Amino acid sequence: MPKIVDHDAHSQDLARRAAEYFSHHGYAGSSMRKIAAHLGLSKSALYHYFPTKEALFLACTHQVMGSLTALIPAPDATQAQKLAQLKDMLKPGFAREMALIFDYLRGKSAEEIAADEAMQLALSTYRRAVADIVGEDVAETALAQLLGTLLLDFMSGR
Repeated sequence: MPKIVDHDAHSQDLARRAAEYFSHHGYAGSSMRKIAAHLGLSKSALYHYFPTKEALFLACTHQVMGSLTALIPAPDATQAQKLAQLKDMLKPGFAREMALIFDYLRGKSAEEIAADEAMQLALSTYRRAVADIVGEDVAETALAQLLGTLLLDFMSGR
């Protein structure tokens, strides 16, 4: 009897595991061959699920952003406490994520970045997470402060 595979569930699992690989090796340092080997697949099997490295990266972005939206700050917390909780959720992987983003975006024009589905997904997810806490009117400013604080903490060794 043939093995029945839930294609969507399997591709989501592959994307989740590939996201870790991208995070550790960067975008430029990752190839479909290397990622396939890391996942225990042949390169052709990986291409069956993701036709390009860009498609795999987008699927990884969906996985990572989905896990961010699942981390909801305590409902009874104050606005400041919720922002602090969000900062604490983002902090552990912040340096690797920023390095990966800059690696991925290297050489792209502002127009290409603005049209990039993975970057727009990430940005809209971050904006939504902050807007849910502070409201739409000040979300952009609060997000800039949050990302700036994370960057300063990283650069200061905190």
